[in-house]
Amino acid sequence: MTTADPLLDHDEPHPVRLLRENGTSDFFLTGDHAGRAIPRRLNALGVPAADLERHIAWDIGIAGVNAHLSEALDATAISQVYSRLVIDCNRDPSWASAMPEVSEFTPIPGNIGLRETDRAARVAAIFTPYHDRIRELLDARAAAGRRTVFVAMHSFTPVFKGERRDMQVGVLFNRDIRFATALLAELRAQGDIVVGENEPYAITDTSDYSAPVHGEQRGLVHIEIEIRQDLIADAAGQAHWAARFARLLPAADARMRAADAVTRGLGALANRGSAA
Repeated sequence: MTTADPLLDHDEPHPVRLLRENGTSDFFLTGDHAGRAIPRRLNALGVPAADLERHIAWDIGIAGVNAHLSEALDATAISQVYSRLVIDCNRDPSWASAMPEVSEFTPIPGNIGLRETDRAARVAAIFTPYHDRIRELLDARAAAGRRTVFVAMHSFTPVFKGERRDMQVGVLFNRDIRFATALLAELRAQGDIVVGENEPYAITDTSDYSAPVHGEQRGLVHIEIEIRQDLIADAAGQAHWAARFARLLPAADARMRAADAVTRGLGALANRGSAA
């Protein structure tokens, strides 16, 4: 493939799946790893078909959760349909983890020895259209004076490199802890959910792309949510957890806004006191 060759043939899926572009909700949902398609020209990256069903290829179940959640909240949801093994859209393309040569313990032959032109073709065909569309949508919301709560939706494998994960849901955050604090409180109040705080992962500037770039850098309220994959592997599980988050996300938002109002009130009192 030369620099002039497109990675995707005309009959292959567009990398972006968009639901409810004009949704009325403050919540804005993303699914960086929602699909597992592989461009025909990449010959399945040399990976056996059984491995392409595993977590290494995609976030199992999250596309269905996002579809239900988008409908329940009337929220815009944008997902990326190609496998994270082709290019991980939650990584900066310059990072080695964006096109891994090994995922967990599985070699990815089609990612070994990539030329810069190969990497650039994947960025141009998949990563750039996806993140450009997110930017366009967020810019339009900002121009219209709309509030946005950016929610990056992911799923995680119950066992990772031999280690069992008992948590059912993970709440991930970096510097801005406001919404995370509120959502953690709502999840724990349910009494039947095993919750991870910055587990099984934590957001950092060098581990994630979507939440830091589209959420934090814009100053948006934001969060990353992880749901264990065995809970959402089928349609019933996806509907169940979407319904739970359709209740929990607005409740957490209300809790956060109430806490912010108290903080502002205390700040105003303190300012008046210092001025007296």
